[in-house]
Amino acid sequence: EKDEKVIGIRKGDAIALPFGAVTWWYNKEDTELIVLFLGDTSKGHKAGSFTDFYLTGTNGIFTGFSSEFVSRAWDVDESTVKALVGSQSGKGIVKLDGSIKLPDPKKEDRERLVYNCEEAPLDVDIKNGGRVVVLNTKNLPLVAEIGLGADLVKLDGGAMCSPGFSCDSALQVTYIVSGSGRVQVVGVDGKRVLETTVKAGQLFIVPRFFVVSKICDPDGMSWFSIITTPK
Repeated sequence: EKDEKVIGIRKGDAIALPFGAVTWWYNKEDTELIVLFLGDTSKGHKAGSFTDFYLTGTNGIFTGFSSEFVSRAWDVDESTVKALVGSQSGKGIVKLDGSIKLPDPKKEDRERLVYNCEEAPLDVDIKNGGRVVVLNTKNLPLVAEIGLGADLVKLDGGAMCSPGFSCDSALQVTYIVSGSGRVQVVGVDGKRVLETTVKAGQLFIVPRFFVVSKICDPDGMSWFSIITTPK
């Protein structure tokens, strides 16, 4: 698209990023910003790894072109090219000078790209049990292009998420957001392949057709899962 989308993000936001999208992330607040990136890396430059494709910096694409090529592409003189390319940091995260002002977010830019799982209508609401919000093509159509769906599950203390699996052979990548509990995963042959205690910050994978169940501790537990189907 010719216009840059500038999105104000907040806790609970799920953002769908299509393949090839160029992004920058800026935290202008004093509080820490934590972003969890999950995605399909099978088509990456190195399968199984995220491909970091830097536009600027010491390992950015423009450092590989001669100043003549870049000056013609950007329509500036070669001394300006050398200043711009040569002054870039090679780090992925940098501290900006206070005088630098980035574009302000636009409310309309959130449409189509963002769905807030904390504020969304509940798909499941069990009294004294838990709540579920499902992210799919109905509430964020762009996930159809990406091929991934998601859900946010919050269990009350001592509650259980019954054994379940994806009938369309999707696999799940589950990140524990808060709390703690126990998880068991059983394979298609009826053998238990995982039994462990999980807590905030941990991540585990449920393979295709494998069945998973969770029981949370008295303080409750919540998790966010990426599922390899947009449905």
